[in-house]
Amino acid sequence: MAHANKRTSIKWLSLTALFAALTAAGAFFRIPTPWSAYTLQILFVCMAGLLLGPKYGALSQLVYLLLGLAGLPVFSGGGGPAYVLHPTFGFLLGYLAAAFLIGFLCRKDPSPRRMAAACAAGLAVIYLAGLPYMALILNVYLGRGVDLAALLWLGMLPFLPADALKIAAAVFLSRRLLPALGRGEGRET
Repeated sequence: MAHANKRTSIKWLSLTALFAALTAAGAFFRIPTPWSAYTLQILFVCMAGLLLGPKYGALSQLVYLLLGLAGLPVFSGGGGPAYVLHPTFGFLLGYLAAAFLIGFLCRKDPSPRRMAAACAAGLAVIYLAGLPYMALILNVYLGRGVDLAALLWLGMLPFLPADALKIAAAVFLSRRLLPALGRGEGRET
């Protein structure tokens, strides 16, 4: 029995590392804009929550954040401790909470509708973490006078259509991968 538990732990920790790496790789598939970039990171954050559940999904994003803060250039604009002063760092902080929330909301019901709703809720958490942080850095640290309308334009509105496509892709891919991970209908992990 202990051998099976150890093998299960190794499996989930390996998948946790994989999703930390996928989130990092997603930062490099990017289309830059003045303050942020279109990346594939949201896809992998959603999939981490959907496939790994709340604990390991959030852990994968924590590993990603710690690697970047330790100096590895895994963020779309580089890495290192000074990255906390980057206007988009708050969105990265939101990844951890989003992966947890997505996994929590789908742990007992991984139906497509539930998965899509959970990913939308996770995306809302990312924006709720990212936009105020962006406003703080832009207005207080950098001394720019960015109002709410400009903030929404810089940090959210242009990204919503692409984010909706990433959510659809995450649900589509996760529905096909769940059986391979032993997480099917009604199974909590």
